[in-house]
Amino acid sequence: MDSFKAEKIRNIAVIAHVDHGKTTLVDFMLKQFKAFRENEAEMQQTTILDSNPLERERGITILAKNTAINYQNYRINIIDTPGHADFSGEVERTLNMADGALLIIDALEGPMPQTKFVLKKALEMGLKIIVIINKIDKKLANIKDSFEKTNDLFLELATDTDQLNFPVLYAIGREGKAAEKLEDVQNSTSLDAIMQVIVKYIPAPRVEKGPFKMLIAALDYDSHKGKHVIGKIRSGSLEKGQAVVLIKADNKPIPAKIENIFINRGLKKEEVEEVTAGEIIEITGVNNVSIGDTLTDPTNPIALPRINIEDPTIKIAIFANTSPFAGKEGKFSNSRQVYERLQKELETNISLKLEVRDDKFIVSGRGELHLSILIETLRREGYEFQVERPEVITKVIDGVEMEPVEDLIVDVPQEFQGIVTRELGERRGKMTNMTIDGKDNIRFEYKIPSKALLGIRNVLLTNTKGTAVINTMFDKYEPLTPPLPKIRNGVLIASEPGVALTFGLQNAQGRGITFIDPGTPVYEGMIIGLNSRGEDIEINVAKGKHLTNMRASTSDIAIALTPPLKMSLEQYLDFLEDDELLEVTPKNLRLRKKLLTKLDRVRAARV
Repeated sequence: MDSFKAEKIRNIAVIAHVDHGKTTLVDFMLKQFKAFRENEAEMQQTTILDSNPLERERGITILAKNTAINYQNYRINIIDTPGHADFSGEVERTLNMADGALLIIDALEGPMPQTKFVLKKALEMGLKIIVIINKIDKKLANIKDSFEKTNDLFLELATDTDQLNFPVLYAIGREGKAAEKLEDVQNSTSLDAIMQVIVKYIPAPRVEKGPFKMLIAALDYDSHKGKHVIGKIRSGSLEKGQAVVLIKADNKPIPAKIENIFINRGLKKEEVEEVTAGEIIEITGVNNVSIGDTLTDPTNPIALPRINIEDPTIKIAIFANTSPFAGKEGKFSNSRQVYERLQKELETNISLKLEVRDDKFIVSGRGELHLSILIETLRREGYEFQVERPEVITKVIDGVEMEPVEDLIVDVPQEFQGIVTRELGERRGKMTNMTIDGKDNIRFEYKIPSKALLGIRNVLLTNTKGTAVINTMFDKYEPLTPPLPKIRNGVLIASEPGVALTFGLQNAQGRGITFIDPGTPVYEGMIIGLNSRGEDIEINVAKGKHLTNMRASTSDIAIALTPPLKMSLEQYLDFLEDDELLEVTPKNLRLRKKLLTKLDRVRAARV
C-alpha cells in the first residue's frame, strides 16, 4: 500500500454523545468507500469498530480506535472516540492525532453534556469542526432546535470567531445517506457529501520541519510482534530499520530500532517500508514505552509536550478476596497477580491512577462507569478480588479542602417531576434550569457534588420506570460540603454458613427484599437482601423447616417465593456503604460486611 504525502491526508476524529449514531455512520463509511472487499465478513456486520465485547453489550464506545479510508486520491484517517465523559482520557489522547472532527448531533436530543466536553477539548486544540445533524428521520426530531442549540454551544465554547463558521450536514445514519441541504437527504444514496466536505474543509496535517518526531498517543499488543506504538508523525519521515530514541517523562533518551511500520486500511494493518509526516502509524520494535512519550531522531533528542489529562474524580480500593469462598472461583486471586494486572492496565488506560496503601490498591478514574468497566474486564479475565465503596477525590486548594461538582441533566416525562426534584433536593443539588419540550418531557439541569451522584442513576431509573435519561459532566471544584445522610435502608445478613433454603428465604422475605435464590451457598456476614427498615438484621437463611410425621397438611404446600432482586455491577457498587464490600469473581458478585461476625460488628460499633 502506498504512503500518502501530507497534503493528501486528512486526520479526523468522530465525536458524539452516547447513542447519537457515531458508530453506525462510521460503519457505513467503511462499507461504502471500499474499506472491505464485498466478500469480507465486515460487510455484513454492524458496530464494526466496537470490537470489545463490553462495547457491544453496552452499546457504547470505550476504547478509541483508528481506521482509514481511501477516498478519490485522498487518505482519510478516522479516529473513533468514546462518547462518555468517563473515558475522557481516551478522547484527549486521540484528539491529539486529529486535525479536524466530525461532531454528530442527534436531531431529537440536540447537543448533550458529553458533546460539550469533547467539543470544548477539540476547539481548545484548534481542530476544524464539521457538524452532522443525524437521525433526522426520527418521529419527534426537532432539527431547527437541535441546530440552534449547537450554534449556542459554539458561541459558548469557541476560542476565536473563525470557529463559529462551521459546515453543517444532515444525515440518516442507519440508511447510510447524507447531504449538505436538508431537503436533499431523502434523495441521497450515500455519505459522499460528508467525504467531500472532509476533503474540502479539514486541513492537511500540520507538519513541522526537521527530522523524525512523533508523540505516542496509544499502545496495542499482539502475540507475534509484541507492543505496537501508535501516533501521528509530527515531522520528518520514518523507514523500516531506522534508529530512533525514546524519550520518557524523565527526559532520558533510550536508543531503539524500528522493526515494522503499519498504516490502517479499514480494520487491517498494512505494512509499509517508509512513511512521511502527517500520517498516523503503528510501529513495533520499541519496548518500555508509555502513552505520552516521544519517539524522535537521535540527532534531535527533544521531547514533544506530553498529553495533558484531566485529574481523576473518583477512587475505589481493590484488594485480594478474604471471604470464606476466596480462591474457589477465580484463576488469579492473590495480591501480586491483581497488582501486576493493574500495572499493565496503567500502560494504556491513561486516565487511571494507582496508589498502593497497605494491602489495598487505590485505583482512581474519571467516573463510576470508567471504574466499573475496569472491574468487569478483570472479572472476565479470571481475576477474583473485592472492592470497597467508591469515594470522591477531594483536593486542597489554597488551604481549603475542595470537592468536585458536576453538571447533571435529567430528561424525564412530566409525571415524574416530583420524584426527580425530591431526590435531587435530598442530595443537595442546586437547580440551574428547567425546560419543557412540548412532548410532555421535562429537562432538569443541576449543579451537584460528585459524591451526591453515587447511586443516583439506579435510584432515578427505578423510580421513573426506566424512563429517565441521565447525563453528567465535571464542572469545577468547590469547598467541601458535609457528608450526605445515609439514604439506603439496612441489609439482611446471613447469620450462619450453609446453603440458602426456601424456608429460610421465606423468613427473610418477611423482613425485606432478597438478593439470592434457594440453593445459593452463603457464609456468615454475607449480605443476602435489603431490610424494609433502617437497621441491619441477621437471618439464618440456611435454616430448613422442622419436619413432622404429619404427611398431608395444607401447611406443607410448596412455598412460593418472590423472585430475588438481581443487580448489575454498577448497581452493586452504588449499593455499598462504608462498612461493606463487594466480592467480585468470574462467576459471582457477592455483597458482604467488612466484619463477618456479629460480635466483631458490635465491638466495632462501640469503639
